[in-house]
Amino acid sequence: MFGPTMNAIIPARGGSKGVLRKNIKNLMGHPLIAYSILACRATPGIDRVIVSTDDPEIAEVSLKYGAEVPFLRPAEYARDESTDNQVLKHYFGIIGGEYAAFVRPTAPLRDPQVISGCLKFFYEAKDRCSSIRSMHELAEPPYKMYKLDDAGYCTGLFEDFEGEKNYINLPRQAFPKTYHPNGYIDIVKNEQIQTFNTYGDQVLPYVTEYCTEIDTPYQFDLLEFELARSSNPILEALNDHKY
Repeated sequence: MFGPTMNAIIPARGGSKGVLRKNIKNLMGHPLIAYSILACRATPGIDRVIVSTDDPEIAEVSLKYGAEVPFLRPAEYARDESTDNQVLKHYFGIIGGEYAAFVRPTAPLRDPQVISGCLKFFYEAKDRCSSIRSMHELAEPPYKMYKLDDAGYCTGLFEDFEGEKNYINLPRQAFPKTYHPNGYIDIVKNEQIQTFNTYGDQVLPYVTEYCTEIDTPYQFDLLEFELARSSNPILEALNDHKY
């Protein structure tokens, strides 16, 4: 083992709005949250897999797939406006520990080897970072995007790019690479959580391949398509009842 083990915390509130009951919605015959639970359980270096939920049904499903649910999250930490910091501070207040892997169920197609690689990276870098966040490179940088001004006209997100006001028409290769946090795995520190700045100002990236996240019914359909066209070890384990 490359370092001490840590717990994984999977946040799964019951009141999802984009996709109703998203965390236990059926995905290829299994509830969405089961994919994240099994991926964590299959990862060397993950000790306990703990689901933080306010919902008794989600708790029951999580227990079936081998997670722990040692508490129910208070309703005030399970609202639309609730923050990661509130969820994590509540978790650390009960469970303790120095670190935790924060694993969102909305990015279910994970490879345990990638999770393990992130843990290894964290233990090597923990003294020079406030947290680790997984992310993938954006195909289009934000410099190519528009917002609408008060009159309804398109305008860039930035005043200029290296002095160029009309920067949106530049080729995308002219801009620096940009990355989108994708929920594959974040690693947080208890000490940092207590400051109310969840990830801190020394965040190190752990770059993964593109990762489909579920916020809309269309993305749920896209995940079903991805799983139907290629093999997935977590789905295979679920189908073989290896949990």
